Amino acid sequence: MALIRPPDAPESLRRPGHGRAVALLALVALAALVPLLGPSVAAHGTTQALSPDSGMVALLRTLLFAALCVQMGELFAAFLVRRSPGAPADRPVSWAPYAAVVGFGAAAAAGELAPHGHGSRSGVLALLEAIAFAVAGLCALTRRPDRQAWPLAAVILAEALRAHPPTEPTALIGSGLTVVHLTCSALWAGGLLNVLRLLRRWNGSGAGTALLGLYARVAAVLFAAVTATGLCSSLRRLPSESVLDGLTATAYGRVLLAKVLLVGAVAVLALWARTRLRRAPDPLAACSPARVEIAALAVVVAVSGLLTALPLPGAG
Repeated sequence: MALIRPPDAPESLRRPGHGRAVALLALVALAALVPLLGPSVAAHGTTQALSPDSGMVALLRTLLFAALCVQMGELFAAFLVRRSPGAPADRPVSWAPYAAVVGFGAAAAAGELAPHGHGSRSGVLALLEAIAFAVAGLCALTRRPDRQAWPLAAVILAEALRAHPPTEPTALIGSGLTVVHLTCSALWAGGLLNVLRLLRRWNGSGAGTALLGLYARVAAVLFAAVTATGLCSSLRRLPSESVLDGLTATAYGRVLLAKVLLVGAVAVLALWARTRLRRAPDPLAACSPARVEIAALAVVVAVSGLLTALPLPGAG
C-alpha cells in the first residue's frame, strides 16, 4: 500500500520525484564504475602491476561492504529506536535479507577469484564470509533479527584476517584496527541510511527529531573511531621514509588520498546536518544534507572496495 503523506508534511521528508530517482540511478552507476575502472586509472603512470581481475575483485568487495552496511545499519537503527521516546511502531520493509543475498554472492565470487580459489587462505576466509552472510540472512527472517549481529561479526573478523595475512609484520595489530574500522564504518553509513528510511516512514513526527539527534551523537564517536583507526592503518601501510611518494606515486596511495578527501567532505556534510538539526526552525531540515552525506558515503564504500584490490606500496 502506498504511503500517503499529509499536505503539511515537512518539505525535507516529501516523497522524491523522478529527478531524484534518476539521481539515485546515476549514483549507483558511478559507484559501480569506481571499482571497475578505478584500478587502471589509479595505476596509470606507476610501475605497479595489477592483476587482470582487479576491477571485478574491487566491485565484489564494494558489494560485500555495502551489504554489510545495510545489515548492520538496520541493527543499529533498531537499537536507537528502542532508546527514542515515543517512537512509532511503524517500520519500513527490511532490506537485510536482500543485502544478505548480495553479500553471500559477492563473498563466494571473491573466493573464486582468489589465488588458487577456495583452497587458499583467502578463499577459505571468503567462503566463511559467504556462510556467515547466509546465516545472517536467515536470522533476518526470524522473529529475532538482532541475532544477525553474530554472523555479521564473523564477516568482519574474516575480512580483517583476509586483509592482514600472517606474513605481514604485526598482522594481529592490523587485523584489530580493521575490525574496529570496518565495524564503525558500517554502523556510521548503514545507520544513517536506515535512520533516514525511518524518518520518511514516520512522516516527520517528533520522534524522528529525537532519533536523528541520538544518531548524530553516536555518529560523532563512530567518526572519531573511523578516523583514528584509518590513520593508524594508513601509516602502517605506507613506507615511513617516503609517505608523500607513497601517496602520489602508487595506485594504493592515490586511492587512499582520494578516500581521505571524500571522508573529509562527508565530515563537512555531517557538520552541516548537525548544525541545521540544532539551529533550524524545523530540525528535520537536517535530512537534506544528510541525504547528500549518505550519497557521499556510498562513493566512500566504493573507493574502499577499490582500495582492497590494489597492491600495497612497494609490492609489484
